[in-house]
Amino acid sequence: MDDSSPSTEPARSPRSVKLRRAARWSAIALGSGTLVLLVAAVVAVAAIYPRLPDISELADYRPKLPLRVYTVEGTLIGEFGEERRTLTPFASIPKVMKDAVLAVEDARFYDHGGVDYKGFARAAVASLKGGRKQGASTITMQVARNVYLSSERTLSRKAYEILLALRLEQQLSKDQILEIYLNQIYLGNRAYGFAAASEAYFGKPLQNVTLAEAAMLAGLPKAPGANNPVANPRRARARQLYVIDRMQETGFITAEQAAEAKKEELHLRDAADPDRLHAEYVAETVRQMMYAQYGDSIYTSGMKVYTSLVAADQAAAYRSLRKGIMDYERRQPYRGPERFVDLPSDPKEVDEAVDEALAEHSDNGDVMAAVVLEAGSKEINAVRANGETVQITGEGLRPAQSGLAAKAPPHIKIRRGAVIRVARTPKNTWEITQLPEVEGAFIGMDPRTGAIKSLVGGFDFGKNKFNHVTQAWRQPGSSFKPFIYSAALEKGFTPATIVNDAPLYFEPGTQGGQPWEPKNFDGGFEGPMPLRTALMKSKNLVTVRVLQAIGAPYAQEWITRFGFDKDKHPAYLPMALGAGSVTPMQMATAYSVFANGGYKVNPYLVTRITDLRDKVLLETEPPVLDESRRAIPERNAFIMDSLLQSVVKGGTAARAYQALRRDDLFGKTGTTNDSFDTWFAGFQPTTVGIAWIGYDTPRQLGVRGETGGSLSLPIWIGYMQAALKGVPVSKIAEPPGVVNIDGEWYFDDFTPGHSVASLGVESEAPPVPAEELTGVPPLAAPPPLGPPPQPEERNRILDFFR
Repeated sequence: MDDSSPSTEPARSPRSVKLRRAARWSAIALGSGTLVLLVAAVVAVAAIYPRLPDISELADYRPKLPLRVYTVEGTLIGEFGEERRTLTPFASIPKVMKDAVLAVEDARFYDHGGVDYKGFARAAVASLKGGRKQGASTITMQVARNVYLSSERTLSRKAYEILLALRLEQQLSKDQILEIYLNQIYLGNRAYGFAAASEAYFGKPLQNVTLAEAAMLAGLPKAPGANNPVANPRRARARQLYVIDRMQETGFITAEQAAEAKKEELHLRDAADPDRLHAEYVAETVRQMMYAQYGDSIYTSGMKVYTSLVAADQAAAYRSLRKGIMDYERRQPYRGPERFVDLPSDPKEVDEAVDEALAEHSDNGDVMAAVVLEAGSKEINAVRANGETVQITGEGLRPAQSGLAAKAPPHIKIRRGAVIRVARTPKNTWEITQLPEVEGAFIGMDPRTGAIKSLVGGFDFGKNKFNHVTQAWRQPGSSFKPFIYSAALEKGFTPATIVNDAPLYFEPGTQGGQPWEPKNFDGGFEGPMPLRTALMKSKNLVTVRVLQAIGAPYAQEWITRFGFDKDKHPAYLPMALGAGSVTPMQMATAYSVFANGGYKVNPYLVTRITDLRDKVLLETEPPVLDESRRAIPERNAFIMDSLLQSVVKGGTAARAYQALRRDDLFGKTGTTNDSFDTWFAGFQPTTVGIAWIGYDTPRQLGVRGETGGSLSLPIWIGYMQAALKGVPVSKIAEPPGVVNIDGEWYFDDFTPGHSVASLGVESEAPPVPAEELTGVPPLAAPPPLGPPPQPEERNRILDFFR
């Protein structure tokens, strides 16, 4: 070949040479950079991997679970813990909930190995294009972050998150990972996990959620605060629609199902739900008991406490006590608005001013706060915190007439900007009311076992957390008289014994240093009458004469059989009128002795305690009513029941018989001096009920004074109407040792001629001691009470109320 022949290769321009050289160097740089990044990644992994936490414990996932308190039927009444959570096994989580979460959070969950590289690429491209920011965290990565890592946004934390996700995928199944996620994730409103969120937002078990509800819940993980349907319904709705669209796009639902779900109206749980069971005092009592026994672990270990509370009885007690207190409140003078605020003239600013005014005046159950927009003598328009407009006219204005008068004092004048209380009437209209200052308590108990069936410690737990059932020491007044009568039966008195209802006067020094002239409630006297009539009419002077006859020290000893504290009832004659101190819980225990035939049973609240796996840690066995528990003779209890039945059928508690029309009702009204406290203590053989009303700082109940019959008895009646529904009428069998002569009951050894026939009838002088009366046996020691409780029994958590 001729070397001089022309070349066939095209000549290279200087520009192309430069481009080739630049490309070569770029490739080298890129390769070097990649190599450096790979080396750095390997080094980082080598450094981080050994420091990854041990995730083997997630195979047996145990999150922080609160202490839960239930009624005997399993109705939840209280939760105590750092997190509101219900651990739900994977198989129990409905498919619609799983599908909704997967559609919006990680549609390729079952396809990737913990890190979705396609998702990373998609998110990166969207970010470079300036489009909507997309998340690239898989469900596995979110589990790693939520369980083990902090919320800080750093590269090192992201590296830990990715490596943990890969390790989780190696050691756990996909279903296990998804189960942890569905139980662990925070969803607002103190709810962790979708089961807790379903209860918190919809008030229903997770198993019962609809497609629309599941979509609403699935929209929460991204922003639990912003997407909260309670706090921000508009954003929550937008997020719900997005989830439904994603479920359709990913093939979890059809277009028809999506359209139907979008049309469904959601009903969120109302915090003031009138049907919600109120047992806050019970729940708090149980929390205190559990904390004393187990310490701080109760807030995280998922223990469950089942109480003896009967849901229907508890609801009846709560409803009846509140009604009794509010009925009393309507009879009191109007005290005026709770606050006055200046409302702006601009309608757009009024809502904000109302929200601010009511922030410190929240609704109290069915007693709701509102701000007056317009006020006149015949009509008031007000607005509640939820934006509802309230119009009050006619009878609804009557409780606050003094505040609507033209010359009303400024502090009670109802005008624009006044913060008032309103309530719905039975006719579904509105009326003005006021938050009560008076307090109350109710306890219902099974006298055969001591099981507490209902307990309401005050008007409202949020307003006053003091538990008046267990903590309020008050004078029992006339409701204490049956225990004096019970002691007198053992000293030869009978229901037919005639005692003079006539004036008495005691010189200074005979009753603790002060002169004393006891009076009947009405101030009058009726002369000689049988003990049965005296108890029916609650005659104070008769009871004082009886106690004087049998001796105050003897009676003081006798009442300890019923569970009363000896030192709370000094051995002086005023003890006859209930001048000592008791709690409603003690009264329930004491009246149970009459109701069950003479046995002392200790009240209990806890029936069973289990751990988070439902393993029983403690269980209560109902007591056996044998002679070791006997407090008073059966015949004593029988005749006392006869006397207490007369009080209900024709005495101061006759309203109970008129309302309930049952022959198995027994009880006694109680009103203290100057009407500081009112009581009704009564029972049917299956249920004892104690109602108390009074002010925390004792003062007279009303200008004219109220009585146990006018104030506390209606509460007891309202409770018993519900608690005894469907309960057959009981008949107390005649025990050995009693006889009926001419229609009256006697002990068989204290029949007429062998018992106290009369007392204080011959003269107005104080009666002579009972030992000197014909037929009265010498003062004897009470019969034995049975063996004392064993130390281990005393220390048991279930003896909390002893």
